[in-house]
Amino acid sequence: MTAQGFDPELFLQMGRDVLAQQPFSLLLGAELTHLKPGEVELQLVLKDELRQQHGFAHGGVVSYLADNALTYAGGTAMRVPVVTSEYKINYLKPATGERLVARAKAIGIGKTQAVCRCEVYAVLGHEETLCALAQGTITKMGEAPPG
Repeated sequence: MTAQGFDPELFLQMGRDVLAQQPFSLLLGAELTHLKPGEVELQLVLKDELRQQHGFAHGGVVSYLADNALTYAGGTAMRVPVVTSEYKINYLKPATGERLVARAKAIGIGKTQAVCRCEVYAVLGHEETLCALAQGTITKMGEAPPG
């Protein structure tokens, strides 16, 4: 534990445990590589099955990565269970390379929602190319209705 009572390794493991409960994330092969409150990095090896007919990462794959990163950023900032209530993504360049990296941060944090931003990079070797920008609103999950 650190002086603030925050253990970065334990927090990262908690985030990885959550990712392991997401069948779609497991199917794609997503990996959580950095996590602290309000800040996340998710990575994904860009396999041929995740590319579209021109050889780029499919837009849905890029969008998935941004959406999940936004949700991690918002959820860890608010420290409550959350869902994405909306997000917008701009595709800037074709996502080509060996892997994709999404880095998201919570920008505005309230009691019931957080507004977050995400940058998605395509990586080839050590070179990163910004291929998408996303912004979203992450909302605290309501109480489950009885029965």
